[in-house]
Amino acid sequence: MQAADMTLTQARAALAAKTLSAAEYAQALIDVQQAQTSVNAWVSRDNDALLAAARACDSGGWCQQADKALAGIPIALKDNIDTLSLSTSGGTPALKEAQPLHNAPLAQSLFDAGALLAGKTNMHELAFGISTNNAYTGATRNPWHHDMIAGGSSGGSAAAVAARMVPAALGTDTGASVRLPAALCGVVGFRPTVGRYSGTGIIPISHTRDTAGPITRSVEDAALMDSVLCGAALGLDKIDLKGLRLGVPRMDFYQGADVEVLDAMEALLAQLSRAGVTLVEGDVAGMSALNAQVGFPVALYELTVDLPAYLAHNRYKLTLAQIAEKIASPDVAGIVGSQLGDQAMPRAAYEAALKARVHLQAAFAEHFASHRLDALVFPTTILPARPIGQDETVELNGVQVPTFPTYIRNTDPGSNAGIPGISIPMGLTKAGLPLGLELDGPVSSDRRLMAVASAIEALLPPMPVPKR
Repeated sequence: MQAADMTLTQARAALAAKTLSAAEYAQALIDVQQAQTSVNAWVSRDNDALLAAARACDSGGWCQQADKALAGIPIALKDNIDTLSLSTSGGTPALKEAQPLHNAPLAQSLFDAGALLAGKTNMHELAFGISTNNAYTGATRNPWHHDMIAGGSSGGSAAAVAARMVPAALGTDTGASVRLPAALCGVVGFRPTVGRYSGTGIIPISHTRDTAGPITRSVEDAALMDSVLCGAALGLDKIDLKGLRLGVPRMDFYQGADVEVLDAMEALLAQLSRAGVTLVEGDVAGMSALNAQVGFPVALYELTVDLPAYLAHNRYKLTLAQIAEKIASPDVAGIVGSQLGDQAMPRAAYEAALKARVHLQAAFAEHFASHRLDALVFPTTILPARPIGQDETVELNGVQVPTFPTYIRNTDPGSNAGIPGISIPMGLTKAGLPLGLELDGPVSSDRRLMAVASAIEALLPPMPVPKR
């Protein structure tokens, strides 16, 4: 196995055993990055600094220290997560040279565990979109097919992990932005229960909905990242599929999906049933109507509060209006600009949305409890990647449908409820594009959910490496 193809856990073991040096590993990843510049996964990097840090790791013996769970591992951060060594632009022109005062606590947790900063990854401008077709930084291309979107808003993070430029990355997820690009790029994306990770030092959209999340090539690796990020014990419990109860919400999460997506899901459900999983058909009562009342009112109102607070925290002499004035991507300019005038989301609508969110959370909790479910199981997104540039509409089963709401249809409800969700690869389409399977669990069931995902992952064939 080539060094760049190792998972995070495999690379960590090789570094600890001294069968691979940190400098050799960093150079192997840099070689892949330089061979795949057309993917456009990065906003900023300092390879000289990365190699110097790797050599220091080798000379200091850090890779053999048991308390350094990520020693010598280059990890990528989405370019909305603050770091002292590289600027944090959020993929938008007004913040191009923005230099934070501190590392974000999440970034610092990684560095304290020995991780090395591989660079900052491309993203949909200000994280307000699902394609990472950024008019300022350029589109990130899907490593499986360069004409296709990588997903967003954490598209650069997912593409970098899928393409073997890094073994792991951090993204952020407001309504889809870790799990969707993970699904479209054929990797694992974990969105934790909201509040599990610190949100300080991250360019925000909504404190109610935002969370960071790891993107990796295995559930085991995502669990390792989670342990570092929140101090959870290392390792996952072994789950026996026999006796698990998984909810199958066909009306809300399956109906209208791409034929290949449905075929893959049905094959997987049959496999789970043969393995002893009890599949419980049924939808979360009132979910769709409640979810529609929550998402945009909460995100748009909180943007006008949370982004100015972030700017003040870093002592940037910028206003929301000044940022909006320089936004390059038309879709993002329209969204942010709408909140600066008379059409801004009113306080009353925001408060009504928060009340609806309480009912949405209760509906999920009741559904999990009454059916004794370990998780819900469904396709992460109802269609695979589509060509870059189809920002307004995409084809789904022969019909043109709106791009944004179609891609986030399945990831949005769990986001608004604040429950944990994880996307794992479940195969490829006939055209060779990845498909994702999502599991959503009860609030604060994060480690249990990852253990369930790991058991299901073991049933599935390993994903091949994208051609490079």
